[in-house]
Amino acid sequence: MGTGFLEIVSSTGSGALPVPHAKVTVFNGDNILYEFVTDESGISEIVPLEAPAVELTRDPDFYGIPYSVCDVKVEATGYITTIVHGVEILDTETSILPVEMRPSLGSGTDVIEYDTPAHNLVSGEQRAVERPEGGYTGKVLGEVIIPEFIIVHLGRPDNPNARNVRVPFKEYIKNSASHEIFSTWPPASLEANIYCIISFALNRIFTEWYRVRGHRFDITNSTQFDQMFVEGGQIFRTIDEMVDRIFNRFVQREGHKEPFFTEYCDGRRSQCPGLWQWSTVTLAEQGLNALQILRRFYPNDIQIVETDNIGGVEESFPGFTLRPGMSGPEVRTLQMWLNRIRVNFPAIPAITVDGVYGAQTEAAVRAFQAIRQLGTVTPNGITDRATWWNISRAFSAVKRLGELTSEGIVIGIGRTPPTDVIRQGARGTLVQRAQYIMNFISQFYPSVPTVAQDSNFGPNFAAAVREFQRLFGLTQDGIIGPNTWRRLYEVYWRIRDNTSIPGGTPPPPPPPPPPPPGGIPPYPGTAIRIGERSENVRRIQRCLNAVNNAGLNTDGIFGPLTQAAIMNFQRSRGLNPDGVVGPLTWGALMPACYGGQQTMGDYPGFLIREGARGDYVKQIQTCLNRTNNAGLNTDGIFGPLTRAAVVNYQRANGLVADGIVGPITWGHLRNRCGGGAARLIAPTGAPVAHAEVSPEVMEFIPIHTDEPIDCTCNENEEVVPIVPIQDIEVVIANASHDTPLNLYDVPSAPPVKPAPPHVKSGLLAALIICLLSDHW
Repeated sequence: MGTGFLEIVSSTGSGALPVPHAKVTVFNGDNILYEFVTDESGISEIVPLEAPAVELTRDPDFYGIPYSVCDVKVEATGYITTIVHGVEILDTETSILPVEMRPSLGSGTDVIEYDTPAHNLVSGEQRAVERPEGGYTGKVLGEVIIPEFIIVHLGRPDNPNARNVRVPFKEYIKNSASHEIFSTWPPASLEANIYCIISFALNRIFTEWYRVRGHRFDITNSTQFDQMFVEGGQIFRTIDEMVDRIFNRFVQREGHKEPFFTEYCDGRRSQCPGLWQWSTVTLAEQGLNALQILRRFYPNDIQIVETDNIGGVEESFPGFTLRPGMSGPEVRTLQMWLNRIRVNFPAIPAITVDGVYGAQTEAAVRAFQAIRQLGTVTPNGITDRATWWNISRAFSAVKRLGELTSEGIVIGIGRTPPTDVIRQGARGTLVQRAQYIMNFISQFYPSVPTVAQDSNFGPNFAAAVREFQRLFGLTQDGIIGPNTWRRLYEVYWRIRDNTSIPGGTPPPPPPPPPPPPGGIPPYPGTAIRIGERSENVRRIQRCLNAVNNAGLNTDGIFGPLTQAAIMNFQRSRGLNPDGVVGPLTWGALMPACYGGQQTMGDYPGFLIREGARGDYVKQIQTCLNRTNNAGLNTDGIFGPLTRAAVVNYQRANGLVADGIVGPITWGHLRNRCGGGAARLIAPTGAPVAHAEVSPEVMEFIPIHTDEPIDCTCNENEEVVPIVPIQDIEVVIANASHDTPLNLYDVPSAPPVKPAPPHVKSGLLAALIICLLSDHW
């Protein structure tokens, strides 16, 4: 006999929240083997268990069971007790059992039990895989994307009573591989088999194999048709770590865009035209690498393709490993993510967001790597590709749950459920409320589908309602009447009351410094760069803290950290990231810091939809707040609330209510929120006849307003807009005299003509012709 190991990980909310201090009992029949409690991250101690010798797992002539099994019970206050039967233990391996705890509803089911079937290499079920013969006849997606989730049908495709569950794609691959092959096989054999499992799943998604046949799932867990997946099953650490490294790679033939259909079987109890799993062990022992093994079974023109087109991540891997001693915007992003994850997982120490990979950041990365449900990477404090993806994915998960929680406050979910009956075809705020509640519940009950919060009761939402009704013992009619409303509210509030869900956002950034007299401070006239010490530097630091939560010391010293923060800000605004504060950077930072009227520029040329990020989204949010009182956070993130606000705006204005901002919706918003030229009024009340551009400003940025702007003259005879307009300051000269005037609004790059003879010498010889009307 040999020795294997077992570790329990208890979490909830699709892994976004740990379940700390859960009581774990490991038993076999009536024999209790261990009792212990999980730590604050929901992780248990690792305990040894007997298992058959590891050599049996590598012997194709051994037809017995080369692993032992045990049962695990997990109990926690406020949650339904979960029991997993038949957890597999392999010699020399650690079995990680992820237990997704369901919040207690105070009635009904007191225990959830999962039965682990025999490992696929032991069961020997014959495969009858449906393969795409002679090319693809169904719908094919335009590009290969590693999805955030995959929908798995827990049964044969023709079984209408089997449930569909939403599983994170990486966790699906880990689970499937752990029940398709033995993790004790040689690394090249494991890698080749995992590539097959990834490619098989991606092929089903890419070709929409089941969806074009009318199903609402991507793949089944029937090995007769697809590949194995065990709800509640264990994951082996060796497979866990390997999938973290290679989950975004797949098999593809040269000249083809679809993932190759990597059919496979065990090659011992059953044979097939594709890869034989047991044979990969022999080939790996002969020294072949993963690609060489795959080419023994598939065409020689196959290749391993890697993609960074990954769903559910905040930002692509920067292309290099982040280590202690490094600095830059990538480190700052990493620090901000870890600080947000820490709200849910307090074992991660707090970090000062300074863009420097110091001891604090190293310790936080190491702590993150040690938390199993966030991705298994050997803790080393270094952010390689696998760690970056894991941190990004974890940040998305905890932020999504937090935003859903905060959204309930915004929508105003009271304790009293409605009584109105809504059904397919209905529209309006009640539908939106029901969709929000369903999406919140789906984070804790993965068989409940997530839906678009578009205020439209369509067929997808009706299907989600039926699944909710099935799960909670209601008549499955897809209609939300008084009973379904009552149950929706009961489940929602039981989860909210029994589960400690942190808020959706970290503490707010510090407030900006008090504005100087006259509003937005004018550009000082000379560029500010590293090495300078001044009050202007202090103002820049305060504004960077307020706008970008930069975490700078406001000491007035322009050092490397201030330079890195400026470069990060410049990148976010589409400016040249040179770390120097010239007129363009000053003109972007100061209005963003001190406020001002946000207007919309020209349509960017591409569709803006849920998942988008950036200043274009912020312009949309600001405009919706102004025109529809939408109450959105102007954070530049196109989430469900922003989509719902766009849908409401489109519906109210007779547009196609699809929640996507294309050229028509953008143009409509721009007309409402401002996109026309502005008129400037000189101190005397006469329109400005012409203006001269200061030599410090070498280009114009299109900035627009929705109405003429009256200006007043301060004690320095400078024109100051009553409502400051953001993004650039331009110095002009009045037509009647040479007094410089501060102009905060430039609608476009106007024609430049030679200056008239009376223009003050020493200034740039460029004349802007201004029309004596309501536009330039």
